[in-house]
Amino acid sequence: MTSFDTTPQLNVWRALLALAVVFVMLATTGWTALRRHRVAAPLAASLTAWEKGHTGGHRLPDPDSAPAELARFFASLTKAQRVGLARRFPLAVGNMNGAPVTLRYRANRIALGQAREVERARMRDPLLTPAGQQQAGRRMNRFTSLMGPGRQILAFDPSGSGRAAEVFGDLRGAERVSVVVPGVDTDLLTFQRTHRRHTAPVGMARSLHAAEHAAAPSVRTAVIAWADYTAPSGLGMESAMAARAEDGAVRLDALLRALPGEARVSLFCHSYGSVVCGIAAPALPGRVTDIAVAGSPGMRAESVTDLRTHARVWAMRDADDWIQDVPYLEVGGLGHGADPVSPAFGARVLSAREARGHSGYFVPGTDSLRNFAEIGVGAYRAVDCAHGSGVCRTDVSGAAASGRA
Repeated sequence: MTSFDTTPQLNVWRALLALAVVFVMLATTGWTALRRHRVAAPLAASLTAWEKGHTGGHRLPDPDSAPAELARFFASLTKAQRVGLARRFPLAVGNMNGAPVTLRYRANRIALGQAREVERARMRDPLLTPAGQQQAGRRMNRFTSLMGPGRQILAFDPSGSGRAAEVFGDLRGAERVSVVVPGVDTDLLTFQRTHRRHTAPVGMARSLHAAEHAAAPSVRTAVIAWADYTAPSGLGMESAMAARAEDGAVRLDALLRALPGEARVSLFCHSYGSVVCGIAAPALPGRVTDIAVAGSPGMRAESVTDLRTHARVWAMRDADDWIQDVPYLEVGGLGHGADPVSPAFGARVLSAREARGHSGYFVPGTDSLRNFAEIGVGAYRAVDCAHGSGVCRTDVSGAAASGRA
């Protein structure tokens, strides 16, 4: 028997090894568990109220209706009626795929204001521990920040550790839309950071939007920082399994099908976010032209062919990214499959020079960010391939100079 012989015992050992490495790496990168809030779910309450509501003498449509149907409903209303619904049911409208994006921004601003007052009261709640009061203060400050001038909050849910999505640029008028899908330990409190800001969804999206404008100033772009799924948090088996990613894939698909206009869409998926994108890949709408993953633990597939997607698949990994030491396998639901940058996987492998480890792919001045930006504007022939080769640029369409595909 050779050392490469696969037996049930060996498979179990490899699975345990994979989990051990994942847990160690998560610990050394500073991810920490967050306490869950044991409070009633505000979004669920708002949706329940919506289902019982009326406007203009008519019942409101099912909030789970297809985005196109909901879009037709909102288009049939007067401006005053739309604004009235946003005021009455801010969380429902603010998270409703099919509602006009500007109305969602308005509704979520109202919802943020209400959530802020809840946290302000919790800061003084004598039934909370000092740690609980401190957590309430952090959440209150975060909600205040999200209400800042010019911020466009496309989704907001304060329940539990929370979810959010923010738009940079004009989503309705964009020719190209990019969606940043982050990974483990993403929630409302980590949605943006002051220090190491490019490691958080808001910093990632802002950085990408600026880089896209620099790459193709004439192309109208919008970037979405999409943290509207419940990512695994802290240490635990969730990060080595696909349950959170499966739910995230459903939510991501719903977002993409509700985007306004006909702009082409690119997905930029970091770390565990690439698991979300891999699971979503087979059902993505046709407007999604590209899936780019960075620091991926796997995409729940053994090859690009297994993803069953029409989109181009790009992958990158920095030479100092610890994720490369995680065994790329899937055994009994543990692990996320093959390495997306391996030749056998078949992705277009991009340069990630100067990406600064696992969390530095969106740092300005890096090859990784420049490559993401070129993909985002459709300038495929301008990307830098890994190892100085031009292999990743073969058989791509689009104009490198104009940024239009």
